Amino acid sequence: MNRGLLPLIEAEYRRYKALGEGTFRQLSAEELVTDTAGANSIAMIVWHIAGNLESRFTDFLTTDGEKPWRNRDSEFERRTPTRAEVQEKWDRGWRVLFGSLRELTDDDLSRSVVIRGVSMDVDEALLRSLAHASYHVGQIVYLGKCFRGDSWESLSIPPGKSEEYNANPVFEKAGGHAKRLS
Repeated sequence: MNRGLLPLIEAEYRRYKALGEGTFRQLSAEELVTDTAGANSIAMIVWHIAGNLESRFTDFLTTDGEKPWRNRDSEFERRTPTRAEVQEKWDRGWRVLFGSLRELTDDDLSRSVVIRGVSMDVDEALLRSLAHASYHVGQIVYLGKCFRGDSWESLSIPPGKSEEYNANPVFEKAGGHAKRLS
């Protein structure tokens, strides 16, 4: 039975959202805004992911994904938001994405959308966006691991537990890690 591509794409987005949130839970408010060795702070990355998702997925099928109201450069400015402000910004971007995905059908995947004046099929735009989000969530997780060191609680298969996990790979289906982390 073909369930369609959109539920699989949504499940992967949810997995990366959960990885980011699993990282946030392990960090102090100060660590969320700390930039080290020239790296962007987690707050900066959150502002960028949220700005990208809001811009791309507001009126996704009908307007250019790079909205005139978005100021991408400002997303990388040093900021010191509270933990609640980081979470709200994060949630707002993901809400726009998931709201847009709810409106799509698999028939929409071959339609065209425009991003920065360049036309592409919806499926291409979704995969590009998913790769972008996963890239930056990976940065968030990496920074979180650096801050926590030995006290980091693994968000996937813990070191030394591969054999145990392989005996029961319950999180391999799309969305499995997101269910585990929530």
